[in-house]
Amino acid sequence: MILEAIHDAKLIWLYAGVLFLLLVSTMVGRTLKSRQRKDSSNTTIDNLNARVGAWWKMCAIFAVTIVVGRVGSLVLFGIISFLAMREYMTLVPTRRGDHRTLFWSFFVIMPLQYCLLGFQWYGFFATMIPVAVFVFIPLSIAIAGDSEHFLERGAKIQSGIMICAYCLSHVPALLLLKIPGYEGHNARLLLYLVFVDQMSTVLQYVWGKLIGKNKIAWRISPNKTWEGFVGGVLSATALGTALWWATPFTPLQSAGMSLIVCIMGSAGSLVMSAIKRDIGIKDFGVVIEGHGGILDRVDSLCFAAPIFFYIVRYYFVP
Repeated sequence: MILEAIHDAKLIWLYAGVLFLLLVSTMVGRTLKSRQRKDSSNTTIDNLNARVGAWWKMCAIFAVTIVVGRVGSLVLFGIISFLAMREYMTLVPTRRGDHRTLFWSFFVIMPLQYCLLGFQWYGFFATMIPVAVFVFIPLSIAIAGDSEHFLERGAKIQSGIMICAYCLSHVPALLLLKIPGYEGHNARLLLYLVFVDQMSTVLQYVWGKLIGKNKIAWRISPNKTWEGFVGGVLSATALGTALWWATPFTPLQSAGMSLIVCIMGSAGSLVMSAIKRDIGIKDFGVVIEGHGGILDRVDSLCFAAPIFFYIVRYYFVP
């Protein structure tokens, strides 16, 4: 995979473009910060700089994904899923009767999900957690003999394993798709997904700050507005359409795929915000200084990745 990446001129150009955009954003952010009065505070500038800093870290992760190859990328994302699940479960109240179920979730179900992906057993990969684990988790809790808040405890663990293991595992799954005429270039597809998804998030924030007035769900996410949503989705869709040359899609198909990624990414971000409000926290963690934890950075990918993966697999893989 390393040699494929080195000889993939389009991937290099695409990655270089992302780095250039990040460099410009960093310079703009620092310039705005330096012109800010020392006795004043501007949360918009601070938030923008934090997002850019998080993006640098995500680009570094993507670079590592290319270097370590397909198997290494599965291990890397497996670790990310483990850490994300750990963030989630440390914030969700559990009881002694849940410990055995959590052990199975962390050390058996999650690794097995990535092993199934590595062996390309797509049938079991796609159904194990939604079907088999859906049955196993409440049964495991019931066997422990603790029925207090049974439904709530089971639902929380189910949600955690679905979000952190099932949904996130579809990001590296893109590297294993065998698309005719696109062999050896799947890293572009992964970068395309992450770039469009994250640009949609950033642009929705920017448009919201510029013209946002009507809140989408102010009790859940006070900064999300309909104007920001529409402006960000349309802008990110236009960017994704312009990058059709790096994908197996036509320009029209790229526009449709970008639109789906943006909408599903927004849905994922809103749902994860609702979870945080329910728990009573601002961020899931502090891994990324100034901008929360791992789940805070991949919240939009949780819904976008599986939908994007299955559309690509069923329409572009024979």
